[in-house]
Amino acid sequence: MPITPATATHSPSNGTADAILLELVDENGVTIGTAEKLAAHQPPGQLHRAFSVFLFDERGRLLLQQRALGKYHSPGVWSNTCCGHPYPGEAPFAAAARRTYEELGVSPSLLAEAGTVRYNHPDPASGLVEQEYNHLFVGLVQSTPRPDPEEVASTAFVTPGELAERHAKDTFSSWFMTVLDAARPAIRELTGPSADW
Repeated sequence: MPITPATATHSPSNGTADAILLELVDENGVTIGTAEKLAAHQPPGQLHRAFSVFLFDERGRLLLQQRALGKYHSPGVWSNTCCGHPYPGEAPFAAAARRTYEELGVSPSLLAEAGTVRYNHPDPASGLVEQEYNHLFVGLVQSTPRPDPEEVASTAFVTPGELAERHAKDTFSSWFMTVLDAARPAIRELTGPSADW
């Protein structure tokens, strides 16, 4: 993991895993405190900062990931390229780039901000709640993903038509359509009209 001021305080030096803290925010995205990750997702959920990344190849296809079966939240479901939570004090852009590399083994050749979206999505399967102030990013990927199997079960590049077919038959994360729809203007700007996003 690259060491930055934010990650340095969250990298265990003694080989033990520290509790993961999330940034709690108000409705305007202003930091108001921290909470342990699992506690922040217990019903009714605490509003916290998150990010979602959408990466596309040179053909305008979206890179999806299937979340690893061992994940405590939404295991085995399909979702956008990468999503997660910045460490307290870590910029969302830096967190998005960091986690994309950690989960998928790729660094975006381009990554741009695509706005924010606020949502509240309960996950019936786990009983957890996504109360998130989510920073959106779109970008390009030019290398082959090398997913960490503890994070990602599978990946796929899809066109809009292929996504619609997959979405009709496979299980997707509860937040997927919300973040995709919120990012669509930036996605269309990035991929152009021929990609049909």
